[in-house]
Order: sequence, then C-alpha cells, then structure tokens
Amino acid sequence: MRLIVTRPEPDNERTAKALRAKGHEVLLVPLLRIEPIADADLGPPPFAATLLTSANGARAAARHPRRGELMKLPVLAVGRSSAEAARAAGFADVVSADGDARDLARLAGERFAGSQAPLLYLAGEDRSGELAVAGVAVRTVVIYRAAKAEHFPVQARDALAQGAIDGVLHFSRRSVDSYIECAREMMDWAMAPMHYCLSARAAQPLKLAGAARVLIAAHPDEASLLALVTPKS
Repeated sequence: MRLIVTRPEPDNERTAKALRAKGHEVLLVPLLRIEPIADADLGPPPFAATLLTSANGARAAARHPRRGELMKLPVLAVGRSSAEAARAAGFADVVSADGDARDLARLAGERFAGSQAPLLYLAGEDRSGELAVAGVAVRTVVIYRAAKAEHFPVQARDALAQGAIDGVLHFSRRSVDSYIECAREMMDWAMAPMHYCLSARAAQPLKLAGAARVLIAAHPDEASLLALVTPKS
C-alpha cells in the first residue's frame, strides 16, 4: 500500500520505518511543526513529579532553562512512546501509564495521594482538555506548541490528485484539522483514501468533511494504529 503519514518530525520517521518493514510505501507529510516554548514559566518549586501526555513535552523540557531541575523529578508518562522520549531526553525515573489521560491521572492519584507539592503537567498549547488528578494539585505549564502547515507538499498533492494514495495515518485532532485545511481545494481527492485515526476525536472532522472510509485504533497508541493498516483495509 502507498501511505501518507501526517505525524510531525521526528516521530514520523519511526512510524515510516515500521510501515516500510511491512512492505508499504510511505510518503512523509508532516502537517504540524512542534515548537518548544523556551520561556515557559514553570512557577516556583517544589514539584512532586512531572506528567507527560506527549513525547513533545519531554523534548521541550530537555531544552528548557530549568532542565537540570526538571530531570531530577520522577515522570509519569501516558504511554510507552512518551516514556521512551522522556528517558531519551534525560529523565531517569520514568513510569508509563500504558493508556490514555484517564489512566495517567489514575496512576498519578495512586502514587502521589496526599502530596503537598503539585504535579507539573508539561502540556501542549492545543489539547483536548485539562488533566485533573484526584487529591493532588496539578500545575499545567504550556511548554510547546504545534504550528499547522499551510499547504500540502507538491509530491503529496500530486499523489492525492492522481489517486495514488491508499491510506493516510492521522495521530491527532490538530493534524487532522491541518489536513482538511490543506485539502480545501481538492477535498474529494483528499477524502478518498482510507483514513487511519488514533482516536474518535481525531476522526470526527474527517467524517464531517466527507471521508467515507475511516478506521479508529482500538487504543490511542502507535501500535494499535499500525495494526489497522492491512491490504484488506
């Protein structure tokens, strides 16, 4: 199958490698550009731990002026990808909730019940909601933003227009929004392939835009999304 991966760099390369290993052709079309916010105000310490719902939060933390302070904190990550990114960024004490935001909040509540120090949630500017943990204060700090692409690269535009794309992989609602905005002058072609979505929230705008073939991962992680991509799809 010939596939488009809309995931931002650098995670798109890992996704492409996994797909190519299964014999698929991959066209990388990152529709978001992740920008760390260097002057993000963390507020005064102490913090009980750091919460991560994205690998981008870990990478932004590694470039923050208070990096040394952050790296000493235990990390609770939403899933394995964000946990791996945290370890790669320099965090030593990392635990994965292996689930979604609710699983992360549940784990944080169990581990830090009664903590007087708040949990530090390193968040993106655009997110589906706030992260609340029962019995523990959470300080949300926006430490990165995702800038949308303004148009498709020529190669992707031509491939879609020629009907040469079998499927498109979408990892977030914001990247889907960017895909639809880039497709405004070629909507029929852009909606024609199979669309593989990480979540129902990401899939919703595609259905509203006219996509007839949309599959949603059983769990909001890369492995579940890739499991959808089969020639029979």
